[in-house]
Amino acid sequence: MAKANRIKTEAVAHRVPQTHDECVEAIAAIGRLQRERQRIEATMNDDLAAIRQAYEAEAKPLGDEIRRLTDGVQTFCEANRDKLTQGGKVKFARLASGEIKWRMRPPKVSLRGIDNIIDACKRLGLARFVRVKEEINKDAMLAEPEVAQSLTGVSISQGEDFVVMPFETELEEVA
Repeated sequence: MAKANRIKTEAVAHRVPQTHDECVEAIAAIGRLQRERQRIEATMNDDLAAIRQAYEAEAKPLGDEIRRLTDGVQTFCEANRDKLTQGGKVKFARLASGEIKWRMRPPKVSLRGIDNIIDACKRLGLARFVRVKEEINKDAMLAEPEVAQSLTGVSISQGEDFVVMPFETELEEVA
């Protein structure tokens, strides 16, 4: 006897409206559920804000004390830097309860009035300080898709989304 081949398909995991009225009611239900979810999210955020505020208030005195102690340690170490760093041979010191270090930050460039700086660089022959960035203009490609797609590596695609937007109204504020 030959064994029959079975074809398995997954069952529809969602309810499909069968009439126009059922579709209208489903959209209304989506709106109700979205609003309820927003209420839950707002309550959660209120609770989280209160919890965060309570813990920050509890931790603030500890942070203030850490800053005061750190400032005192830094003042002592700066006054005794030569001894702690063996005359500047090292940039750290190991103490019984921990280690202190002096570290140089990387150089940082700060700019104000960028257009004036660029003009000055060009005028003074310092164009090496001005960077010109080449990049593809995707807006121009979208304006001329046939020409753009003739280039190797360029493809233009467009998709479609299905969006359900339940109607909502906002309450007017009473002044």
